[in-house]
Amino acid sequence: MLGAMAPLGLAVAAPGPALVIDLDTAGPSYFGAASLSDLVANGPRKADISPSRQGVAVLRNGGIGYREAEDVVLHLVAGWPNVVLRLGGRGASLPYRTIPVIPLLPAGLGVTAKSAAIYQDVGWRVEAPGPGMVIPVPRRSTWVALSAGRRPPRDRWLRSLSGVWKWT
Repeated sequence: MLGAMAPLGLAVAAPGPALVIDLDTAGPSYFGAASLSDLVANGPRKADISPSRQGVAVLRNGGIGYREAEDVVLHLVAGWPNVVLRLGGRGASLPYRTIPVIPLLPAGLGVTAKSAAIYQDVGWRVEAPGPGMVIPVPRRSTWVALSAGRRPPRDRWLRSLSGVWKWT
């Protein structure tokens, strides 16, 4: 759930228009008519390359790998002021700075990032095992709104995610 919702939350918390691009072929079925696969097959339109309004746009994957979509992704990243790349669990070697979102679990159960990370508090009283920031548990209403493609009410989770944009 965190892997699907955190990219949407990061995009909502961005300081301007934001685009979420799902690079995971096994990713969630995000809302929206277009997919990254569609843009690769048909070519991106001018309206795809840069934002025409404020808010968040989501580009679900559609079953295509990063290497096949690399040219389109490069154009999208160049045209949008804020981009969130959803990589899924496999990770990837990309020419962009990436910041992982990791559940904060007790020692021995969690993952430690090699560089700065966003650690999602899940209710255990533990400290982050590495550099980065710890974000609070989101309200249920926030996740419900994000999963329905609606802008959620402001909450501590979204406010804390806005701090990530200062790292980039």
